[in-house]
Amino acid sequence: MKNLITSILIWEAKWALKRFTPRIIAITGSVGKSSTKEAIAAVLENKFRIRKSQKSYNSSLGMALSILGLTTAWKNPLGWLKNIVKGFLELKNKKFPEILVLEMGVDRPKDLDTLLKIARPDISVVTAIGKIPVHVEFFAGPEEVAKEKAKIIRALSTQGYAILNMDDDVVWDMSAQGGEKINAHIISYGFHQDANFSASNYKISPEGINFKIDTDGVSVPVTLKNAFGKQHVYAALAAACVAHAVGINLIETSEALSLYKPLPGRMRLMDGIKESYILDDSYNASPLATHEALDTLRDMYESMAEEKRGRKIVVFGDMMEIGKFTIEAHKVAGKKVSEIAGYFITVGPRAKFSSDEAVMCGMDKNHVINFSTSQEAGEYLKPIIQKNDLILVKGSQAIRMEKVVLEIMAHPEEAEKTLVRQDEYWKTH
Repeated sequence: MKNLITSILIWEAKWALKRFTPRIIAITGSVGKSSTKEAIAAVLENKFRIRKSQKSYNSSLGMALSILGLTTAWKNPLGWLKNIVKGFLELKNKKFPEILVLEMGVDRPKDLDTLLKIARPDISVVTAIGKIPVHVEFFAGPEEVAKEKAKIIRALSTQGYAILNMDDDVVWDMSAQGGEKINAHIISYGFHQDANFSASNYKISPEGINFKIDTDGVSVPVTLKNAFGKQHVYAALAAACVAHAVGINLIETSEALSLYKPLPGRMRLMDGIKESYILDDSYNASPLATHEALDTLRDMYESMAEEKRGRKIVVFGDMMEIGKFTIEAHKVAGKKVSEIAGYFITVGPRAKFSSDEAVMCGMDKNHVINFSTSQEAGEYLKPIIQKNDLILVKGSQAIRMEKVVLEIMAHPEEAEKTLVRQDEYWKTH
């Protein structure tokens, strides 16, 4: 039944693309896809009719739903029947979007082939992959992951744009991977000064981040309110590249980015109990994203007024889907935590490698503890939190680290709109 429903919705999505011929912006990478999607949408929505992937819909079914403007019905057969009917009705929509901003995820070899048969991009964005990418467990190694994701730029025509993160060596190598020529125009972004769109003067504060976008001798300041960490700068830079490709100037881009809002679970700062602070990065975790989160914890702490500085606490859950790199990656994360934080609470058997390594690196063993579940970790945290503590919460989706945040947030009544995975399906799984 699921295969039949998926086939029908994919057929409807393909027919809609053929009928309305919207411009397609496709985004892939191991981290940062959803944030980049949100930043691109923020820049484009005042100029065009756009539609973006809902949540993290990046599979073939998810992408079909995104193209048709539908949401998942989970295990509700009637809901899926309604979706099919709505999909047919969408084929008559005279105000179908001019631009679609779609995420394309890769879990296994040939996944991108399947997605590209549904929607062929006009603009492709590759965010970041890193040396140990998430989902590597089903590939021979990181090189094979990169090769699969590179298909998103090989699919472009000569009129297309390949937007690549110059700071990520794996991504930037795609521009000349295997000696194959890319037909499309290449636009680079990053903190690297040679990037076409580069970031400078990066500053973080409890209010958000400030930086400048530099391109072709022009420098424009950007403020991202309530956004923390360089990962949001990368999202904004990618959005600036897309804006350039569709004819939006840098001043308009900067103004539009002021409306950008990070998604739940992507490095959001919120009030914790006992006047503490939580950096909620509970959506997912990979080695690259974990190191970026720890850098943000350090930078955020240093930006705070001295009287507001309490303890730095890291609550870290297993990183999944990294196969043979699991032990090494968790140990490296543990070492970094030992250099930054004073307290380390881990969740899951894989994260135990991190806590053990932190102690091996000199962290006080009385300040390091491992739990089996996120609920246990949250319950342990509640009585030990003190005023002005800065608490980073991060882990892979399967570990459900948002449950830790729910236990220690000052306003749990706002969980529905501030935390990730708060619909009924996730609450019962």
